[in-house]
Amino acid sequence: MQPLTSSQAKYLRGLAHALSPVVFVGHKGITPAVLDSVREALATHELIKLRFIDFKDRHLKAGLAAEIEEQTDSRLAGQTGHTAIFYRRHPDPEKRRVSLPGHSRPSAASTG
Repeated sequence: MQPLTSSQAKYLRGLAHALSPVVFVGHKGITPAVLDSVREALATHELIKLRFIDFKDRHLKAGLAAEIEEQTDSRLAGQTGHTAIFYRRHPDPEKRRVSLPGHSRPSAASTG
């Protein structure tokens, strides 16, 4: 997946503002179950919020977010406090919920 531009990341953060976290990372850190939950949530929603419960250090959270990004082939759109926003474009154009600025879409699909 291509890196997000700053305008795309800003757009995604705006869309995610009203979302509630759907995945929580506790004291065990990034487990296979957490990664599976992230992958499933991204496949369903494309844009998700993840909340770090037991991690206070921002550098540690940044490292965990980078690992999640790599392991799930997603992109980190932003991180504020204990919350991180991840995006992964759905491979099926018919199931895409988010249209990023700068991504061209076929005209027939732009009505959905």
